[in-house]
Amino acid sequence: MGRRIMEWAARSDYMGGIPRKMVIMAVGGLAKAVVSLLNNTTVHNADTLLRLVRSRPPGVPLVTVSNHMSTMDDPFLWGFKGFPITDAKLSRWALAAEDICFKSSMLSYFFRLGKCIPITRGGGIYQEHMNEALERLSEGEWLHTFPEGKVSQEDAPIRRLKWGTASLIARAPVTPIVLPIVHSGFEQVMPENFYRGKRPPFPLWSKNIKIIVGEPMELDLPKMRQMAMSLSRNISHPTLGWPSTCPGGLDEAAQRCLYNAISEKIQNVMETLRTFARSFSKSKDQNLC
Repeated sequence: MGRRIMEWAARSDYMGGIPRKMVIMAVGGLAKAVVSLLNNTTVHNADTLLRLVRSRPPGVPLVTVSNHMSTMDDPFLWGFKGFPITDAKLSRWALAAEDICFKSSMLSYFFRLGKCIPITRGGGIYQEHMNEALERLSEGEWLHTFPEGKVSQEDAPIRRLKWGTASLIARAPVTPIVLPIVHSGFEQVMPENFYRGKRPPFPLWSKNIKIIVGEPMELDLPKMRQMAMSLSRNISHPTLGWPSTCPGGLDEAAQRCLYNAISEKIQNVMETLRTFARSFSKSKDQNLC
């Protein structure tokens, strides 16, 4: 087993949970101020997200997936009015880039208290911290991921998704509820190239933020596994030495087919949401005229 970065600080019982509550309340308060007070925010279908965050069936995990428009998407994505962002118990777990959020002891401590799991980009889907994410899902927790893998501030179709999120969905002991979200506007609140190729020192204001929450996705995993096993018999890939730990004991070729199929389905749903968001914005603008 590999080393887990400051895992002790991520435990709910660490110092009675007080440091976690302090960090989540402080960060949540900032997100509320930026999203609900300083910018113009519209949320579509917020009730579905609120319901799943507050009252899922016992033991059933939630995986939310979204596009990645800025380095502040999380926590700002949860700063809209009515969302319990300052509740440490309901707060999401998030996959966070190790090279950005965990590059010093102080940052590691802060992000661990904020329920972040470090992920090494390019480290593969079987890296140690992915196992930690699986543990959180096995406990029925909520996990948020950015399956595109990195920030892109272009107004462009959803990019091909990395397989990490799909592998977590497929390998989770209890199949998670998968909820897609698409948003825009955070690229204006925290632009990558604000001045001389750098981000602004603080979030900008008076921008239009739109958050579109989809509906829970229907993923027939048993059927998708059978399809993957069937397709993989005719495909040959160089092996990476993946273990056959996927439910059903799928070999590496079948896992590749399965993760690709899940990723493509999520990508298609997210692109449909992105298209809806554009028409949704236009209809609102027409109503204002």
